[in-house]
Amino acid sequence: MNKQLKRNLRVIGILALATVLMTSCNIPSDKGTSEVSSSSAQSTLVMESYLATANAQLLKTNTVALTASAITETPLALLETVVLPTETPDPNRTPPALPATFTTDLLNPKDTPHTYVEDICEVLKNRWSAGKAEPGTVVMVVMYHSIVKGDASAVTLDNQISAEQNRQIGENIKSQGFEAIDMTQFINFMTENAYIPPRSVLLISDDRHHKAYFEDHFKPFYEAYGWKVINAWISAEGTTAELWAENAELEAAGYVDHQAHGVVHNINMSDASSDEYIYSELQGSIDLIKKHFNKVPKAIIWPGGSFGYRPIQIAEELGYQVGFTVNPRGPVMYNWVPLADEADPGRPSYLPDGTYNPLFVIPRYWDTDVNNHIDSVRQIGKAAKEYLLANREAEVTYYDIVCKPILGDL
Repeated sequence: MNKQLKRNLRVIGILALATVLMTSCNIPSDKGTSEVSSSSAQSTLVMESYLATANAQLLKTNTVALTASAITETPLALLETVVLPTETPDPNRTPPALPATFTTDLLNPKDTPHTYVEDICEVLKNRWSAGKAEPGTVVMVVMYHSIVKGDASAVTLDNQISAEQNRQIGENIKSQGFEAIDMTQFINFMTENAYIPPRSVLLISDDRHHKAYFEDHFKPFYEAYGWKVINAWISAEGTTAELWAENAELEAAGYVDHQAHGVVHNINMSDASSDEYIYSELQGSIDLIKKHFNKVPKAIIWPGGSFGYRPIQIAEELGYQVGFTVNPRGPVMYNWVPLADEADPGRPSYLPDGTYNPLFVIPRYWDTDVNNHIDSVRQIGKAAKEYLLANREAEVTYYDIVCKPILGDL
């Protein structure tokens, strides 16, 4: 029930109550019976006039339909006579056909866009209302695991990049017009299409690191561009007081945004896990991050990239709003997440994710490969913008006919 409806019901309720009191109560009076009756009749006429005016206003605004007689005769029937607006289109106008979901051949053919907002009117309102993200706004989510000092010769493991490679990633992202956002911005964009830079990146550094790690590799981005970094923080029992304190300083400094990455961490959560273990990993992260960083995490970066229906269900129950895998399928847009419904023999390490809530299986590009995809992400956003603008008139017309009576103007 919207605010206007509530206000209207309160007004009608008050008027109805007043009518009942003035017409049915036996108020002692020194005047004669005829005078009392006359006064009561006049009061009734006044109240009926008020009720008729209120009823006309309600009918005018299409919020509720009530009759003055129903209110006068049966005040308790108010709620029974409320008529809520429906999705009935204007009979004199035919809604146009809506375009299909945007697709692109810049993704792997097995990775297809999945949507997560079922109400098309909500989608259109979020897409075309003033102040929302521009059409084609795209987010490239990047996963960092380990950055080592020096150049490529210092790299010894497959999941490492050098400090020089990291610096180059930042320069390449910036040169293509991307800006980094934090987790709150990302969540608001994905759920409401809230404004973010049209080309955005979400930089996620996995695991625990000392303060010097962020000062060496991410603070330069913050100082040069205002970019923040997400830390997928392991709330392990063996974390030293010094490490907790250093990361609390980073959180307070404003450029490191700590989010959940489990407690035990190296035992992945899946549908084979017990509820007790899943709760301990998810609620444990909440409790310890709140204790040490004075915040409640809203994102779960799945340890090992593993996930399941029950882990996602419990994460939602505990208040998490998004989750991230290690599948580098592509960038994301509002109500648009590339996922795969089946296993891919050509990429056996990618867990199938297309049957899960898309908001909890968001893909991430690996830092070792991100430079090869920056331009394709830019092109995907550009093509999506052109597609959406080409179909804007049809979508706005559809909204005007079908959705406007329910959700109001864009």
